[in-house]
Amino acid sequence: MAVARVSKITGSSPTSWQDAVNQVVKRANKTLRNLTGIHVIEQKAHIEKGKITEYRATVEVTFILDD
Repeated sequence: MAVARVSKITGSSPTSWQDAVNQVVKRANKTLRNLTGIHVIEQKAHIEKGKITEYRATVEVTFILDD
């Protein structure tokens, strides 16, 4: 029987929300083992002078705990 854990992580990117999500997965993969899925909870953006300068994605990352 497997036991999973979910961690909430926020990533950012100057180019897109997709890249912000990819940054979360890339960073989580460095520290967490057995990643099995993600759930994008929220997307936000920072605006300066009428233009988006930073895309932010909050993601729940699911991973299986080691025995």
